[in-house]
Amino acid sequence: MLIETRAYARAGLLGNPSDGFFGKTLSITVRNFGASVSLWQSPELHIEQQEADANTFRSIFHLCDTVGQIGYNGGIPLIKAAIRKFTLYCGDQGIRLPNRNFTIRYSSSIPRQVGLSGSSAIIVATMRALMQFYEVDIPLEYLPTLVLQAETEELGITAGLQDRVIQCYEGCVYMDFAKELVQSRGYGEYQRINPAQLPKLYLAYNTDMSKVSGKVHNDVRARFDRGEPLVHETLQSIANLATLGKEAIERRDYETLHELVNQNFDFRTRIYNIHPVNIQMIETARKLGASASFTGSGGSIIGLYRDDEMLNRLFVELRKLNARVIKPYVM
Repeated sequence: MLIETRAYARAGLLGNPSDGFFGKTLSITVRNFGASVSLWQSPELHIEQQEADANTFRSIFHLCDTVGQIGYNGGIPLIKAAIRKFTLYCGDQGIRLPNRNFTIRYSSSIPRQVGLSGSSAIIVATMRALMQFYEVDIPLEYLPTLVLQAETEELGITAGLQDRVIQCYEGCVYMDFAKELVQSRGYGEYQRINPAQLPKLYLAYNTDMSKVSGKVHNDVRARFDRGEPLVHETLQSIANLATLGKEAIERRDYETLHELVNQNFDFRTRIYNIHPVNIQMIETARKLGASASFTGSGGSIIGLYRDDEMLNRLFVELRKLNARVIKPYVM
């Protein structure tokens, strides 16, 4: 029996980055890119190595370029973490797994290190394959929490729930991560939005982030934990934009949505250091009349555009900044 599963890239439209601070977000899946997992029964448990997992290089320069493009680790640690967390979850739930092994293979077309959540997509796809193989039903509302735990508890990755929620639910989702909900039951309140109500959206991502130091120092978490008023007020303002954006989409008020997307990024600059390359992408898109904000932590932007003429200008001008523009396929 061959099991094949998939999870897609995601883009935060509004509310970034309040999801890690008990905020609210509005996100979409970007089906233009995805992570795929194939799994089949075998005598031993085997994870197939892919190009991203290789440790042989043509030269030191090849190694440097590879690390710059895909990071220090490939997908195997993500799959190991997903398998371990799935197994522990089943044990905690009193679910007895049959004694059978499998071979698992993954692939991904999601651009790395540009804020489109390629890592969590691999874990989501792996979880889905394991659920099918072992015939285990994990409640949809809790699955994103399990995926997040695989990253934070198993791999020590700093992350929030937003990416995992939209990749598990798919489409367009409004999320409320109210502290009392998350702490009491492990997940927030998630509401699907009809993607047909969305306006014309573009997404642009930097194709040369290997030459950009995306690791600009930010200490927002420490400042938040210390109770710094500016940080708390700004993150609350960003969270409120998600609610306003949901309401704007529902009444198809795209002019308001356009302004909200811009405000999201502008609020972010109050408390975060932004890399000059990312600022240049935002400013270029806005000069052409489009709105622009980060899809995630940086490296890619999203916004509304008016018509095909504006979209073509975005293609041309952002290409000069080594950025590729696409129309996100959300359905």
